[in-house]
Amino acid sequence: MKKVLLVTDAWAPQVNGVVRVQDALILALEARGYEVVVIEPGQFRTIPLPFYPEVRLALFPRRRVARMLKELQPDAIHLMTEGPLGWAVRSVCRKQGIPFTTWYHSHFQLYVDVRLRGLLSPVHAFLRRFHSAAVRTMVSTKSLKSELESTGFKHLVVVPLGVDVALFKRNPAPPLPPLPKPVFVYFSRLAPEKNPEEFLQMKLPGTKLVIGDGPYRAKLEEKYPEGNIFVGYRHGQDLVNWLSLADVFVFPSMTETFGLVVLEALACGIPVAAHDVMGPRDILTEGKDGYLGEDLREAALKSLDLSREDCRTKALQYSWDRSTDVFIQNLCFTKA
Repeated sequence: MKKVLLVTDAWAPQVNGVVRVQDALILALEARGYEVVVIEPGQFRTIPLPFYPEVRLALFPRRRVARMLKELQPDAIHLMTEGPLGWAVRSVCRKQGIPFTTWYHSHFQLYVDVRLRGLLSPVHAFLRRFHSAAVRTMVSTKSLKSELESTGFKHLVVVPLGVDVALFKRNPAPPLPPLPKPVFVYFSRLAPEKNPEEFLQMKLPGTKLVIGDGPYRAKLEEKYPEGNIFVGYRHGQDLVNWLSLADVFVFPSMTETFGLVVLEALACGIPVAAHDVMGPRDILTEGKDGYLGEDLREAALKSLDLSREDCRTKALQYSWDRSTDVFIQNLCFTKA
């Protein structure tokens, strides 16, 4: 049995796309007979990340990481994130001549720039240096691959993401109180880089439902008390039940590299209104399963007329089985 080591600074109880990708990959890898071991922040002393107290960063992990690698003797090493654990394993692998792969999941430099203007270029250089030592760096779309290659990233490969279509399937009779129709939903972290205020400010008929939580929630609930229903994070079938009340998913983020929530909405038969940016642009077919544009209100209203069946059909094209197959093909196994 081959042993795959995943190294991540994003782990439960965090709620984000990276954690969901990891969970899906681990299940799929184990189903194929691989042993999966994980190095994650809960195994170390940690401190909270500024602006994101739910994200814990490992403190001075390099020495312990070196011991763990020696004990684990993995067949392949993959770095999921560019945090302290990712850098620590990168350093040990480079010193010992051990090949590894990485994954560029998020435009972290854009997240930082939203909060701390003027740091986009230094953070981008920081990320490029991190990934430069990898045998291969995985990305989720061809457009992200092209963008990163134009700025000096090398050895990039596309590993498409997927959606659990067995879970994310519209419930025709969710056990929840009905909401005035139509229902427009936002579901994602409530943080500035996700741009939730654009949704909260919109004048839309019916109901505006907000599924999500984060460092920005208390401020947003106080600022926008009228016309928005906040229900916090929801998970599993409970999340699907809430999504099953919705008619349109409004996705105002402009910092995505993919946007798993877009696939999850489509799988539930919910058309998507989004900006014409990376992520939504790579997934949606204009006028069939969503609308793209600068005016999200207009896009949201137009999306009411789209077919739920077409949305579901699009989501069925994205399989975690295919994603895992491509992921395995691009790992760097050190043993035959």
